[in-house]
Amino acid sequence: MRIDIWSDVVCPWCYIGKRRLETALASFEHAEAVHVVWHSFQLDPGAPANPTESVPEMLGRKYGGGPEAGLAMISRVDELAAAEGLTLNQAEALHANTRDAHRLLHLALIDDERRGAQAGLDGAQSRLEERLFSTHFVEGGNVADHATLTRLAVEVGLDETEVRQLLESDDLAEAVEEDVQSARELGANGVPFYVVDDRYGISGAQPTELFSQVLERAYDEREAKLEPPA
Repeated sequence: MRIDIWSDVVCPWCYIGKRRLETALASFEHAEAVHVVWHSFQLDPGAPANPTESVPEMLGRKYGGGPEAGLAMISRVDELAAAEGLTLNQAEALHANTRDAHRLLHLALIDDERRGAQAGLDGAQSRLEERLFSTHFVEGGNVADHATLTRLAVEVGLDETEVRQLLESDDLAEAVEEDVQSARELGANGVPFYVVDDRYGISGAQPTELFSQVLERAYDEREAKLEPPA
């Protein structure tokens, strides 16, 4: 059973949604049969590769009120994240471009497929997604910085030479754009967005209970199709 997830690594709701899905999978009897694939989506394609401001500063500039207003905007999200066991530090998060991070996630998916990694959220792509989230939201790191991206990719097991070659080129940029276009075709104008077994769409970081219900229903329907006729 496959779960396709459209996400951006600077989207706090995507991080919260990841935790809620993980919680649902932890109690799902057939979690070992679930294959998760992450897809690209950029909330702000025009964000700079060399950040000049924090997320609160950017929000305060964009919507008015300055950094104080920006901090107020993120405080409620931080509270909800804490309920999922996440300690976000959005006050220090940088307003950075995620295009290269998404290209690297596509490389991680290729590596997973090459190794035959199919289970749950344990593949290199999912591990890299997690490290990108934590770097941005917890550590205040720059997810557009090539040195940072290289370090994170090597941490999750990617080949350093392949990573450097990718970042020095424009390879897999088309894959990023194709993901974004696929999201639009599915009617997703924001993230996170989930498609479970090519059948059920889930928009937003829904409660864990909803993820659990959809997983059970999708699995039961898949099994019913596989049963031989009486």
